[in-house]
Amino acid sequence: QVQLVESGGGLVQAGGSLRLSCVASVRTFSTSSMAWFRQAPGKDREFVARISQGGTSDQYAKSVEGRFTISRDNTKNTVSLQMNGLRPEDTAVYYCAAGRPAINYRNSDAYDHWGQGTQVTVSS
Repeated sequence: QVQLVESGGGLVQAGGSLRLSCVASVRTFSTSSMAWFRQAPGKDREFVARISQGGTSDQYAKSVEGRFTISRDNTKNTVSLQMNGLRPEDTAVYYCAAGRPAINYRNSDAYDHWGQGTQVTVSS
């Protein structure tokens, strides 16, 4: 059974930092494309960042580019999201996702497995 477990969310002031982590219990982790999505109240789930299987390529939503960094450790089946310069509009539930490499990696349909989410709240 595939399981993704996120941690690291919390309450932070604007301008602060948080580091989210996701541990995956999936045998194919090293061949999976990993991503972070987020969903704010009343809004659709949106793409945040994605990292390739080997960690050599990453992509970001324009709203977080330059502030967030995604990374992975295939020896520990872990993917992380370092979030700096947080803004109130970054407030959302953040989800870790795993899937096969796909061109439509910004679309949630490209991912087969999801974590339960971790809340990030940024106060102004």
